[in-house]
Amino acid sequence: MTGTDGRTPRTSMSRRRFLGLGAGAAAAGLTGALTTGCSPETSGELLRSGGARLPRRFTVPLPVPRTAQAVGAGGPGGGELYEVVQRAAPVEVLPGVRTTVWGYDGTFPGPTFRVRSGRAATVRVTNELAVPTSTHLHGGVTPAESDGYPTDLVVPAGGYRPGGARPAPTGHSGHGGGSGGGHAEMPMAHVPPDAWTLHERTRDYVYPLDRQRAATLWYHDHRMDFTGPQVWRGLAGFFLVSDTAEDASGLPGGPRDVPLMLCDRSFDADGQFRYPALDPGLTGVPGVEEDYMEGVLGDVLLVNGAPWPEMEVDAARYRFRFLNGSNARRYRLRLSPPPPDGSAPFVQVGSDAGLLAGPRPHHEVPLSPAERFDLVVDFGRYPVGTLVTVRNTVGETEATRDVMRFRVVRSARDDSVVRPVLAELDLPRRSEAVRTRVFDFRRTKATGGGSMWTINGKPFEVAGDLADPALGTVERWRFSSDFHHPVHVHLAHFAVVGRGPGGPLETDGGWKDTVDVRPFEVVEVLARFDGYKGRYMMHCHNLEHEDMAMMANFRVV
Repeated sequence: MTGTDGRTPRTSMSRRRFLGLGAGAAAAGLTGALTTGCSPETSGELLRSGGARLPRRFTVPLPVPRTAQAVGAGGPGGGELYEVVQRAAPVEVLPGVRTTVWGYDGTFPGPTFRVRSGRAATVRVTNELAVPTSTHLHGGVTPAESDGYPTDLVVPAGGYRPGGARPAPTGHSGHGGGSGGGHAEMPMAHVPPDAWTLHERTRDYVYPLDRQRAATLWYHDHRMDFTGPQVWRGLAGFFLVSDTAEDASGLPGGPRDVPLMLCDRSFDADGQFRYPALDPGLTGVPGVEEDYMEGVLGDVLLVNGAPWPEMEVDAARYRFRFLNGSNARRYRLRLSPPPPDGSAPFVQVGSDAGLLAGPRPHHEVPLSPAERFDLVVDFGRYPVGTLVTVRNTVGETEATRDVMRFRVVRSARDDSVVRPVLAELDLPRRSEAVRTRVFDFRRTKATGGGSMWTINGKPFEVAGDLADPALGTVERWRFSSDFHHPVHVHLAHFAVVGRGPGGPLETDGGWKDTVDVRPFEVVEVLARFDGYKGRYMMHCHNLEHEDMAMMANFRVV
């Protein structure tokens, strides 16, 4: 049942009771189901589309984002120079309807960058939007000045300043928990006016790529207070790095190496993106309506910007680079039907930061926001004519349990292989850790009422650092949480070495930059701080949590 505004009426318990349940909920087995009444793996609130005509599932062909072309050589960092323009553009997302997206080159997703390890790339970003932006290369080993810090902004021409009608930008918004269902801004003095770095209209992001293994990276907006709505409107794309180890792997390539950005969106009756922002113009008060502060879930699943698409495939192996580009939605992927020979449908060959040491077979794959998995699927195990559906077993509706479909259309030659050894990883060992640090991701009561998302009990402060690891060292970091928090660490890659009482998941292997910390769970990682000195961030990659101050600085010294 939906209300007059198209939203699902709230039937779950109040947030005050949610805050009071605490660890007792874990003992009762309620954890992630507390706020939605749906799957225990749900991590937000469903926003229903408001009267939009949605297509039948599996009737739209899968699009593949175009590949960005270098405009020349000799950018500020050497190597190739690329140019992209952030602009609004009408795009057909729902069939027969034009949706205004905010896109890199006006596309959603943005163009895919295919670059080479060891050869620098400079991306010149021009902002023709009406709001500031900051582009972060997610998973990149990047100098701090090009990392896309949230207060390091490219502002529109004409002297626009962040904060809109406010006299000066002061930082994050939070929300109260009053019975009236409204909101209240939290104190925001932790971002002083002089903390902003502003580039008018254009700036260069320099990626040396000299310490970057082959990996499925991605880029997205990282603007202070407004990352969630700006990514929702389209500011995201793939950034794929190759190297000699990948060249020698024998994995599927060319048209059988396919990036797949999974995300969810909701639509208004006119086909425009629907998002519960307090200020739809994204120039004034940041944040979302109170009901959605746990995360915004769309009711339409998109793959590469298309709703529930279908892809025609050969009866051969494919390498799919799955990215969860959703603001808050988590997935658990299965193939239906599974291979008739009883083998595992997925063979994982890569994680966030590159190839695994060796392949890992999986019958299902969990995917939290910002995580990437490179998965090989062998359609040669299916008869020609088979329809194979990618299912999300933790979707809260039938529509959000369907992701996309493959149609096996022809027999074909297949020279690819999945070798037992894929790469040498040199993962850190416990004995290398020079220090242990603890970071607690939690919803905390705020002074004056209400609550906010915090790390170690504090909202983000631009002037403070929670850690100061030394360049070239390994540290043991322990993450704990009260909710689903996909924790992302900038610059540093890490190995997951502990997770609750059962140890790391089979899908936790390899080098990672994002890890899903589940409710009332402790995850332990060994992080290596290679690359560059300077100020970097860690944060929850539930973008609504991030926009409500669940971030922290660390400084590599």
